[in-house]
Amino acid sequence: MAVRYKVCIDCADPHLLARFWAEALGYVVEDHSTLIKSLLANGVPVEDQVTEIDGRSAWKHAAAVRDPDHPVNPDTGVGQGGRVLFQVVPEVKQVKNRVHLDLHFGPDQVESEVARLCAHGATRLGEGSEGGSRWVVLADPEGNEFCVA
Repeated sequence: MAVRYKVCIDCADPHLLARFWAEALGYVVEDHSTLIKSLLANGVPVEDQVTEIDGRSAWKHAAAVRDPDHPVNPDTGVGQGGRVLFQVVPEVKQVKNRVHLDLHFGPDQVESEVARLCAHGATRLGEGSEGGSRWVVLADPEGNEFCVA
């Protein structure tokens, strides 16, 4: 049986990155407000861990995006398919990522997707090619590198 997983990205502003990556991947930002309301109603002391984003309760230090075509747990808002979690860490990014995402749009769409992502806050860092393949290296709004091919 395959192992379920999520990709976790350390950051300073999880809600900024969740919005950016939802746009980049065609995902949706997970809505954890039902879970938060349930925890609060049951007396779980999470008030200091909660904020309001777009008019609903959200975690202060974490946000996630999910594949909209996969099932979602209605009690938690957590996707049951592809997910990316953004979690606050105290240190800032200082060196090149050891792991990064490659977004495959196809050779005819590379430049238009790079322009779209840059309009949403990405920064173009460079490009590369090997064995007939070409890609553009970008950074998300917090400097995490990823490639568009």
